[in-house]
Amino acid sequence: MITVTDDRGLELSFAAPPRRVVSLVPSTTETLFALGAGEAVVGVTRFCVHPAERLEGLPRVGGTKDLLLDRLLALKPDLVIGNAEENTREIFAEIEPHVPLLVAFPKGVDEALHDLHRLGVVMGREAEAKALLQTIHAERAALRAEAALSPGFRYTYLIWREPWMGVNDDTFISALLAEAGGVNALAGVSPRYPTVSPEALVEGGVVLLSSEPFPFKERHRDELCALGVAPERIFFVDGELCSWHGARLAEALPMLRAMAPVWAARCPAR
Repeated sequence: MITVTDDRGLELSFAAPPRRVVSLVPSTTETLFALGAGEAVVGVTRFCVHPAERLEGLPRVGGTKDLLLDRLLALKPDLVIGNAEENTREIFAEIEPHVPLLVAFPKGVDEALHDLHRLGVVMGREAEAKALLQTIHAERAALRAEAALSPGFRYTYLIWREPWMGVNDDTFISALLAEAGGVNALAGVSPRYPTVSPEALVEGGVVLLSSEPFPFKERHRDELCALGVAPERIFFVDGELCSWHGARLAEALPMLRAMAPVWAARCPAR
């Protein structure tokens, strides 16, 4: 018997690893394949794009926030995997009368690592999960060791334009950047994804322009410069590396090791 507890505190039990899984979370979809459990994935959202070659032809059950329930149920899944931030309570309420639902909500790196291990346990891929976790733990230790010797960097991480919006310190993105010595200029600001004023951008350290959910381009750098942000303080970052928990952490941590010294040189935190 396989028994796990999801991030809502609900216990799920399975006599054997699920053989028909629908993933409503792009990062989870990628992680399932990374663990060797891709054969069990029978449906995904239209935002699930990795691994592209394995997802080609897989049924789509709508988006992360606009589920097509009939299409999902037609796949006869024995497990649906969701995320409390990616998906809505209304979606969960639609699914739960019909299919076991595992919900994750990692807001920190430790929670993300726990979720990765839990996926391995549920899917009968615990050995693969442990091997991946070993790699991630090693990269994390190296990053933390370098961050301890650095002044750190002050930053504002932007996710949207019109209005400018960022992330506060109660987010996975902020927790990940903190591993590299990042100090969030929006710490303590509510809500978790607050609107950011031009004045705050000018004073907010390095400005990190994410590739998602808003696809920032060079012209947006020009807009920020027009507001008074120094061009050498503006950087484009891969939103998948900075916000996707799961297998992507194995790539995100080395990226932060490379970039943290650059950001610290521009806007040291101390």
